[in-house]
Amino acid sequence: MLGTPSYDHKQEDIEINAGRPSVTLLVSNTGDRAVQIGSHFHFFETNKALLFERERAYGMHLDLPAGTGVRIEAGDTREVTLTAYAGNRRVIGFNNLVDGGLDAADTKIRAMERMRELGFQDGKPTTKPTAGNKGGAGKTGAAKEGKK
Repeated sequence: MLGTPSYDHKQEDIEINAGRPSVTLLVSNTGDRAVQIGSHFHFFETNKALLFERERAYGMHLDLPAGTGVRIEAGDTREVTLTAYAGNRRVIGFNNLVDGGLDAADTKIRAMERMRELGFQDGKPTTKPTAGNKGGAGKTGAAKEGKK
């Protein structure tokens, strides 16, 4: 054996998604089941029972570390913070609303049309965040600690 492998990690905090555009939205679960959303799911395309301003979420995902997410119980309302996708900004799959480059105007127009045709909730919730759900994903508790 040549010795024990080791890793050299820097001790300073790492800030994720630094410098990317972000938005905080109010989201209500109008369905009868809890909905879980992973950190890198295209938020615009989340469960059709979630009521929020979908156009503002276009091209964005949760501002959380990879492998984490949020859960919104049936009937609950909460704030979430989203950040823009980086890289080639191409979204394929999810709920097949986009399936193309996020920055192409015709792709966004088609995605908005599909969203309406398929009955996805869209609009600003009128209820305030449910107790314990204020502050936005990535802004409180373990999510904040995991963001560094």
